[in-house]
Amino acid sequence: MTFLPNIRDLNIFVVEPSTSQAMFIDSQLKNIGVTITTIFKDGTGALKAMHENRPDVVISSMHLPDMTGGELVAHMRANDSTSHIAFILVSSESNPHYLESVRQSGSSAILGKPFTIEQMKKALSTSLDYLNPDTDKIEVSGDIDLETVRVLLVDDSRSARAFMRRVLENLGIRNFTEAENGKQAVGIIQQHYFDLVVTDYNMPEMDGRELTEYIRTQSWQSSVPILMVSSESNQSRLAAVEQAGVSGVCDKPFEPAVVRKLLGKMLQAEVLF
Repeated sequence: MTFLPNIRDLNIFVVEPSTSQAMFIDSQLKNIGVTITTIFKDGTGALKAMHENRPDVVISSMHLPDMTGGELVAHMRANDSTSHIAFILVSSESNPHYLESVRQSGSSAILGKPFTIEQMKKALSTSLDYLNPDTDKIEVSGDIDLETVRVLLVDDSRSARAFMRRVLENLGIRNFTEAENGKQAVGIIQQHYFDLVVTDYNMPEMDGRELTEYIRTQSWQSSVPILMVSSESNQSRLAAVEQAGVSGVCDKPFEPAVVRKLLGKMLQAEVLF
């Protein structure tokens, strides 16, 4: 893996059918210090070029002539050669159907239109965190070796699991088991010990709240830290998740800096416990 020390080193593809909007995004990137950008008007051309000149980050609009931004990132995640490219959506779209597909595929950030230069800087910084191994790692006291921490990842989206795994690997964690929903996770938890559970909220069969309630009330490892990762915005549902006993809640997109702080506190609490 090539280490990218700062934003100026990023190779960025901008996928935007509007010439004026593409030029605006490009000028903002130049103002931030990015020097390597290529503009595409559709997803097909961008995907083809990715195999010839692999970018570090793709910044895309939601509605393209040949596909949506969600379909573009899904195509990227389905191919080994493009699966780990960071993805940023820039869109005024508010329809949850479109936005959820991007969140589930593993995006570094979703920027609304209009966006500020500071918001773009933050999105690019988050992308760097995703692309680079984290030199700071998670700070925990005691005798915890992060490479031996056993993590159960639970999400019905394979792409989302791969994205979360990449972020956690960059933080120094190496030992993973994956489940597609809460019901499958229950079967695994009954047989294996874990130091941490990272779960999505909205899943078929058994959702994240139900999984949390099972772990806290019926599992033999009821004190395991649970990080809930969700794009859920309904406050009553989020309150129910907290009451079920999660140790922390993190929004999708899954931001490495936020995850580092949450996991540091959660694993520290387990050491003290």
